[in-house]
Amino acid sequence: MAERRAHGSGRYALGVAAAVVLLGISIIASLGVGSKALEPGQIIDSITGSGDDYVDAVLASRVPRTILGVIVGAALAVAGGVMQGVTRNPLADPGLFGINVGAAAAIVTGAAFFGTVASSSVWLALIGAVVAVIIVYALGSSRGQAGTTRIVLAGAVVTAVFSAYVQAISLSFPDVFDAYRFWVVGSLAGRSIEQAWLILPFIIVGLVLALGLAPGLNMLALGDDVATALGQRPVVVRLLSGASVAILAGAATAGVGPVLFVGLAVPHIARMFSGPDHRRLLPLCIALGPVLLLLSDVLGRVIARPDELMVGVMTAFVGAPALFIALRRLRGERR
Repeated sequence: MAERRAHGSGRYALGVAAAVVLLGISIIASLGVGSKALEPGQIIDSITGSGDDYVDAVLASRVPRTILGVIVGAALAVAGGVMQGVTRNPLADPGLFGINVGAAAAIVTGAAFFGTVASSSVWLALIGAVVAVIIVYALGSSRGQAGTTRIVLAGAVVTAVFSAYVQAISLSFPDVFDAYRFWVVGSLAGRSIEQAWLILPFIIVGLVLALGLAPGLNMLALGDDVATALGQRPVVVRLLSGASVAILAGAATAGVGPVLFVGLAVPHIARMFSGPDHRRLLPLCIALGPVLLLLSDVLGRVIARPDELMVGVMTAFVGAPALFIALRRLRGERR
């Protein structure tokens, strides 16, 4: 037992070290890759104040999307980890369950019919995310218990309906479409640093809440009866988990639009190093989520030069294999 525990700790330490290194590489790549490529030395010179004006200007234009990539990637990955834990469903993801697009629908509605501004979009996104959580759970649950297949189907239905609504509104209001078209797919391009600071407090609150729920999620994995016997209150854990997911997914969508698959893929990758313990899994998701989002964004800039593909499109390509692996694991567990 002690040998197995030591092996698990060593593997987790390896995962943390790899995540930190990959995070550093992805940040440098996000700052350096684009229509004007920058060398790591030029980036360091610019940061330390010894770079030339042109490099400073190029770097300054990429800083907001890099910061947004870090905080949004962490938010979506942790939201996915919490959802998979609280539903005990390996397919759970804020994007696949319609929460991200629910937030986008609320933002587009506010812009089209009420002329809301960007500073109000975070609150609208939170409302849309909460509504989506309630609808998915109501459609996917039976007698208060959320079944794996039912909740996946409910999420697919909600995603399809909200996506059609967003596209219909965007096409009906050309001005809204021009200003908010990145909310149809999700993009880090063209975002301002103010947008990052606007959503950062919400994401910090969501992350703190999620990390505090980690012990409760571990007990829920043992079943409601065991969790109750150990002094846990499953209903409270589920309500707080839903709140943390809504805050994280809503704020992330307000910042960059609906982005799929980060919340699905990253927890599965992190679990290979952390095991099922959410006290280890969620911190590792905070580091690996930005890696996936930033590298997807960089890849979108490289393969479509001189234009670029939105990061929401690239994460769909990257996340599709993760969905396939999750489906195979789910089928294997049922045998």
